[in-house]
Amino acid sequence: MSYRDAMGEPQGEFVDITRKVAEEAGYELEFLYLPVARTYLYLKNGTVDVWLGLTNTPALSDDVLESWISPIPVELSAWYREDTAPLDHMDQLHDETVILIGGYTYGGLRYWLEDQPDIRITEAPNHRSAIDMLKRKRGNYLLDYRQPVREVLTQPSDAIVRESELRTRNTAWLFSLASPRASILREAFDDAYFRLAERGEVPPVRKLRETFFLPGFPEAHR
Repeated sequence: MSYRDAMGEPQGEFVDITRKVAEEAGYELEFLYLPVARTYLYLKNGTVDVWLGLTNTPALSDDVLESWISPIPVELSAWYREDTAPLDHMDQLHDETVILIGGYTYGGLRYWLEDQPDIRITEAPNHRSAIDMLKRKRGNYLLDYRQPVREVLTQPSDAIVRESELRTRNTAWLFSLASPRASILREAFDDAYFRLAERGEVPPVRKLRETFFLPGFPEAHR
């Protein structure tokens, strides 16, 4: 959805859409790459105007205005081999080895997993390597995002990989209420998105689906 390329520049589907929307709305963007905790702080004190984030973020409920538009969903899945039971409840991860992508926090879920004494964590450097580790039985489940994994499932032997939905959330632009123009910015971004969608330059306006969490998903990280 968003990442830094080899040159340190922001890239990804959400970033590309944001660039188009800002240009259509008449604004220039300056991107900052920040740890999540500092992002929250800067939104609360108005150091930044907008975050490419997620709806219903508890820590920001009193500090931001969310866009009405949600450009794309963020879908976290548990991937497993066909000889492994589908993941129907988070309790099934106990006494199992779970593969994670290095550097990902999964919205804080990584910390919960690392705190469980009976869940073994192993890391992969990227999505392709993670799938290969899963197929070689280096782990029982892989936690990774739907879009990038589906893009790398190209080898014939990948047919043994299955997917269970773990958590689905909606993206949004979160505008700092510390800025007196928060509502103006939100209206400008939403209106710009509608115009771009009508011209086919961004994805169609989505009907928001209800946020999904697998049973047993830790409350603190929803």
